[in-house]
Amino acid sequence: MLAFIFQRLIQAVVVMVTVAFIAFLLFQYVGDPVVFLLGQDATPDQIQELRQGLGLDQPFFVQFWHFLQNAVQGEFGLSLRQGAKVSRLIAERFPATMELALVAATLALCIGIPLGVYAALRNGSFWSQLIMTVSLLGVSLPTFLIGILLILIFSVWLGWLPSFGRGDVVHLGWWSTGLLSAKGWQHIILPAVTLAVFQLTLIMRLVRAEMLEVLRTDYIKFARARGLSNQAIYFGHALKNTLVPVMTITGLQLGGLIAFAIITETVFQWPGMGLLFIQAVTFADIPVMAAYLCLIALIFVTINLVVDLLYFAVDPRLRVGKAGGH
Repeated sequence: MLAFIFQRLIQAVVVMVTVAFIAFLLFQYVGDPVVFLLGQDATPDQIQELRQGLGLDQPFFVQFWHFLQNAVQGEFGLSLRQGAKVSRLIAERFPATMELALVAATLALCIGIPLGVYAALRNGSFWSQLIMTVSLLGVSLPTFLIGILLILIFSVWLGWLPSFGRGDVVHLGWWSTGLLSAKGWQHIILPAVTLAVFQLTLIMRLVRAEMLEVLRTDYIKFARARGLSNQAIYFGHALKNTLVPVMTITGLQLGGLIAFAIITETVFQWPGMGLLFIQAVTFADIPVMAAYLCLIALIFVTINLVVDLLYFAVDPRLRVGKAGGH
């Protein structure tokens, strides 16, 4: 077990160093931060002085080493657009993105898994076929179109829900949440549903496919021969084994929800990291872009590590395989 964790940690470090190197290249080849900070009218002496102050006159790998040291401490310099510390800007936007992603992931899991199980157990029925047909729409429609349609229906036509912003938030130390206020819940419904639709349909189709595969295995046939009830077979044996591969996909999708909430946050003007990144790209705000890239990579690496450990703990075949290998 320790060897397995150590191996995964080494892989995570390699991935993070690689992503940090890619983020560092943004500073080298996407614009000149000195020009952004001083403007076009700066004198050569001012430019040279600022380059020395920022360490940009040092060799490439020395600059990269300093970048790594600062990145480990969560420091990426100042935003070229707002003039504030990037770490503070990320910290202000991080709770909004995490809150949106977690609500969307909860919706996707709580709706997708039961629908997938139902579609598998009632395979071929009218409702099962209807669910699978509707799921194709969720997979096919782009996220921005889903968001616009929801705004048109529930905000413009019906006037039930707000179409932008986060609503009232409650501050708990440095963390801010809208889930403790009625306005916050009203504002998060549409963006969370928009973000969850694709993940929901993906999880539902995966659960259905895995459930059908498991129901055809020999040990399910043996369980039927032993006289076990359908409920015990479906939920005590089949569903438990179905959820093992689903865990991996769910973990990756949670990272995807955080990373790819950019479109949803832009459509609903949700004040999260995705909207901050879009604004940074528009203004070539390289420190913010680099920080976002490194943070998303860290989230993906952490989630993958947790999923690997859960997979290792849940599936005894992996433990047997590791033991046999040693």
